[in-house]
Amino acid sequence: MKRKTGIFLIIGVLVLILLTGCGTGTEETASEDSKEADKLQIGLSFDSFVIERWLRDRDMFVSTAQGLGAEVNVQVAGGVVDEQISQIEYFIQKKMDVIVIIPIDGDALYDVVKEAKSKGIYVICYDRITPNVNADLYITIDNEMVGTLMGESLIKACPDGGNIFAIYGSPTDKNVEEVEKGFKEALKDSNLDIVYSGYCDNWLAELAATHVNKGLEVTDDVVGVMCGNDDLASQAVKVLSENRLAGQVAVVAQDADLAACQRIVEDTQTMTVYKPIEQEASTAAELAVRLGNGENISKEENGISVNETFNDGSNDIPYYKITPVAVTAENMDEVIIDGGFHTREDVYLNVK
Repeated sequence: MKRKTGIFLIIGVLVLILLTGCGTGTEETASEDSKEADKLQIGLSFDSFVIERWLRDRDMFVSTAQGLGAEVNVQVAGGVVDEQISQIEYFIQKKMDVIVIIPIDGDALYDVVKEAKSKGIYVICYDRITPNVNADLYITIDNEMVGTLMGESLIKACPDGGNIFAIYGSPTDKNVEEVEKGFKEALKDSNLDIVYSGYCDNWLAELAATHVNKGLEVTDDVVGVMCGNDDLASQAVKVLSENRLAGQVAVVAQDADLAACQRIVEDTQTMTVYKPIEQEASTAAELAVRLGNGENISKEENGISVNETFNDGSNDIPYYKITPVAVTAENMDEVIIDGGFHTREDVYLNVK
């Protein structure tokens, strides 16, 4: 009996040790899961990564938000509206604290964004507005000024006036309206005449080539081309080159893509509008974290405060805008290279 009792005692001790060990592991796992659950959750919904700049926006936003203790879930819709709606619905189901949206078509997102708002989720319109949803913040570059800088640059490059083409971006992008407004206002008292204009659905660069070809069918007596962004400008310059007009026709665009900066120093593009996108992305990330933590974003912190409003069609919402800069061959080094946006080696790669 003593021998059996001893065996049972040993078995009991071993079972207790095993149970205790398992219990400790479960507590550690639960603790780690709890830490993750405690982090602020941000959903970041991109239109697509077709445009070069969006990768920079993503990287800066994510690194800034993570540095402030938040988790960021990035979704990319590939230019498909229904996919973006589905991805935002996923964010709602995951109970994100904040959803940041770069809309493909702001109007089409109305219902799903209103649903997010009804669930108590903060919504930030990033770079492009989603109208009438009463978002908690709209942060963007001053798009009307982007258009103004384009118009002023064409006037300076074409002092004698003449015919120009205007190749705008996607008609569903609300920023395009603002850029067009600023551009046309700048041209009002000039001798430049828009003889052909067109839009590029979903910002497809190939459509810019089609438009420039159509414009040249109207007249080949053209002194300038305004393009909605540098990607469109790449195709415009290609068509101009095929018609032996590259370098003779002023081309203006926006985004300061590397290829555009190279064209500027090579003299086939006149100007690009540099938009401090890393400033925009880092500021958006900080404000997203502050909103998610229930802080007052109108109060200045780290030099950032939101004190302007923007009418989204139905509501005056908090608005933060960033000032763009016109970049030409004259200030390329100062703005782009010294500012660390591109390296000198890359920009002047093809210049001997």
